[in-house]
Amino acid sequence: MNALSLTLAAAQSASVAGDLAANLRTHLAFVAAAAAAGADLLLFPELSLTGYEPALATGLALEPDDTQLLPLREACSKAGLTAVVGAPVQGAAGLQIGALILGADGSCRVHTKQYLHPGEAPPFVPGNGGELLAVQGLQAALAICADSNHPAHADAARARGADLYLASAVIGPTGYSSDSALLAGHARRLGMPVLMANHGAPTGGYACVGRSAFWQADGQCLIAAPGDGACLVLVRRVADDWQGEVCALPA
Repeated sequence: MNALSLTLAAAQSASVAGDLAANLRTHLAFVAAAAAAGADLLLFPELSLTGYEPALATGLALEPDDTQLLPLREACSKAGLTAVVGAPVQGAAGLQIGALILGADGSCRVHTKQYLHPGEAPPFVPGNGGELLAVQGLQAALAICADSNHPAHADAARARGADLYLASAVIGPTGYSSDSALLAGHARRLGMPVLMANHGAPTGGYACVGRSAFWQADGQCLIAAPGDGACLVLVRRVADDWQGEVCALPA
């Protein structure tokens, strides 16, 4: 990696089931906090804008040009950061689990989940991923939850030139140990740091445990949220040194 400085943030947010307006307010608060911390990129959990609610997803699909997203897009542009937020999207093959990439330049593009968990189809169909995301001269690959359970996904990202692996997740107490071990393994095997954002409260029947985290390229966990609840996990890279901290959101 050749960037001298970079600040990444994982938003450990809580989503209200199906309530886009409430969740947008939460996202705006996280953008403001990340901007104050100097973040270049802010990663949210899977389906963060709607909650992980497959039964409601058909009526909650968003398009990149949806006017409801404008305040959030404008906030990202004003702050000069890129945010990756989660929502259902309507693809050519059907409803997909998406990540909307809200660029610091005001743009919005879609990344879709390639590997579905059992029980997600229907209503969802597999997506086809998306392009790498440029951040401060580096290339980041996105993974949406089960994508990261497949080593082939991380391997393909690295082969395409990814320097970072960004995982938006829904992880409960029974899955955290194995899922975090997989993410650490990707980092160690591929020499590619990994940032993971998990929900900080229950969603879709999952008692999400939070513990959003960052693994360095040797697979060692640099920083992790101590548990659930809303917070920002921040990691800063200056030259070859990573530093991390967990920050509570301003009241």
